[in-house]
Amino acid sequence: MATLPNPLRSPADAGLELPPGTLVTDTIDGTWDEPLLWYRDEPATPGSWSALRALGRPVGLLPVLIDGGARTQWPERWDLGPARTTYPGDHDAEDVLSEAWEAYAADELDLDDSASGWPGPAPTPAETGPDTPDGLAAELADQLIGMGFSPAGMRAGLVPARRSADIPAAIGWSGPLNHENDVARLCAVLRSWEDRFGARVVVLGFDTMVVSVSRPPTTISEAEALAAEHFAFCPDNIQQSTLNSFQAYAEKALLKQESWAFWWD
Repeated sequence: MATLPNPLRSPADAGLELPPGTLVTDTIDGTWDEPLLWYRDEPATPGSWSALRALGRPVGLLPVLIDGGARTQWPERWDLGPARTTYPGDHDAEDVLSEAWEAYAADELDLDDSASGWPGPAPTPAETGPDTPDGLAAELADQLIGMGFSPAGMRAGLVPARRSADIPAAIGWSGPLNHENDVARLCAVLRSWEDRFGARVVVLGFDTMVVSVSRPPTTISEAEALAAEHFAFCPDNIQQSTLNSFQAYAEKALLKQESWAFWWD
């Protein structure tokens, strides 16, 4: 894959007038040779995500809200690992999901032997949603900012990435490290979710992610099929949740839901 120039190397040369903020080069392996992301010093306000999308997209930067979380951990303390991250396009989403299912489902789920095999990918929902993927992402960003979603507040950031699904890999995000060592493999799944569900990565924290979904499941059968993918992507969403069955998770967390939240222990 050809590597595009990183506008964050020299924002002025890229025609960017960024407000005061931080260029992040800190990684678990030392200082990276170019900025992995930039985020604003001031807390995000409604409209921040949309404003940065309009500013950054023409030059190859995509917006994301940075969640400081309960411990006020900003990206300099996230143990980013770009040197340990591959390219999402080198992985097949179904292979990633089926391998995780085979590794974890038998031990962690109460399944009959006849139902223990990988059930296959969820279908694309039959009904389209009323919003465009980017339009819904902007609405969700504003909603989360307005409701005080993060204890530490959120900062609006920009990441050099071709598509929203690649944002975690572009920064070498280590949030799912206890589940998956190479986040690019999960980004391959996010790419598939972009295509099938209109997903966009809206928020990243130390080990959390929030995704907007412009084409969510609209039937319980669609939602239950997707629940298997969510388990393979993030087992803790079901195993360490009050919604600890496929049926409950599908009905409450997925059916007609326009946002998905993930947390890796």
